[in-house]
Amino acid sequence: MKKQEIRIVFMGTPEFSVPVLEGLIESYQVVGVVTQPDKEVGRKKEIRFSPVKETAIKNQIPVFQPQNIKKEYEEILNLKPDLIVTCAYGQIIPKVLLDFPKYRCINVHASLLPKLRGGAPIHKAIINNYLRTGITIMYMVEKMDAGDIIAQRETIIEKEDNVGTLHDRLSLMGKELLLETIPDLIKGKIKPIPQNEEEVTYAWNITREEEKIDFTKPTLDIYNQIRGLSPFPGSYAILDGKIVKIYASRISSSFFTTRKDGEIGKIYEDGIGVSTKDGEIIITELQFEGKKRMKVKDFLHGYDGEKLIGKVLNEE
Repeated sequence: MKKQEIRIVFMGTPEFSVPVLEGLIESYQVVGVVTQPDKEVGRKKEIRFSPVKETAIKNQIPVFQPQNIKKEYEEILNLKPDLIVTCAYGQIIPKVLLDFPKYRCINVHASLLPKLRGGAPIHKAIINNYLRTGITIMYMVEKMDAGDIIAQRETIIEKEDNVGTLHDRLSLMGKELLLETIPDLIKGKIKPIPQNEEEVTYAWNITREEEKIDFTKPTLDIYNQIRGLSPFPGSYAILDGKIVKIYASRISSSFFTTRKDGEIGKIYEDGIGVSTKDGEIIITELQFEGKKRMKVKDFLHGYDGEKLIGKVLNEE
């Protein structure tokens, strides 16, 4: 299909959305990009563009950044899109936009709907120990992630996956599945499938409380939490009153019956062994407050790990 045959408006914000947008730019006429307003970051309050905005600017595509899209949508209608594609945009799309395009409005979502509706499906798939997840392309409706399913593709979640590796894999999968789906959508070959509301689960955005590790939980739960939050936003624990970010771990076969949950019981060549409800988790990558992120084996080259034995993470 030639680029000029269909006018597409793309709506997205984070890095996850970029490959999807790039795929559309390669194959179709993207007449506008809608993304969240710029943010101020750091102490200097420097303005940061979203990854999607940066991609649009690089490709000389007009960018729109409404504070409230329910009120600020006229510029999008003026583009006369034949199709609106959304992917991790970050605001609820009003009905006037959903109903406007000839081919409606479709969304690329990083889960196998109806499982994991919401803003953190990749994180929660790992944290909740899902064995598989995937990409769903669906028609947009006013209710969050509840539209009829157009296409799905799944992937196995490997034990070594963290949110970073799974994020990148699903992002490319989303691009591929979307480009395969749009031609059939235009030709009227799609037979959408309603979601089964009885199977719905939710993946709400990660809270600060969810980032803190609770060492009274089973080892597998802690392992999944660490990789399900790595590298962003990162899980953490408190050691000697200071925050320690934890980015990687492995499960040990050791079990210290005389130690408290959260107590450092053993120093390994590559990690720090911490007691849990049913065993031990070995922390292999961390970041001390005010320091660089590093492998524990590198940290131990310049620090006597035995000094940590007996200390308890999260102890008040």
